[in-house]
Amino acid sequence: MGLLDTLKAKLAPAKEKVGDLAQQHEGKIGQNLDKVAKAVDSKTKGKYHGQIETGRSKAKDALGKIAHKDAPGGPTPPPTPPPASS
Repeated sequence: MGLLDTLKAKLAPAKEKVGDLAQQHEGKIGQNLDKVAKAVDSKTKGKYHGQIETGRSKAKDALGKIAHKDAPGGPTPPPTPPPASS
């Protein structure tokens, strides 16, 4: 077994744990990404708005991929809430 294979084997449990935590706290993490982006945009007076939005969007996409452990066919959609009964 090569060095890279050994590292992958040792890091597999940590990767799984990160994925589980990201799935549990995806909403909170996403909200905080929004808050941070807004704060940085405010501090820079909108000068880097496009770059900040691009970074925020990419971070949220990465969070979704980690949280939902993408299948080969694409990202697994988050579960849909049950319809509200009247």
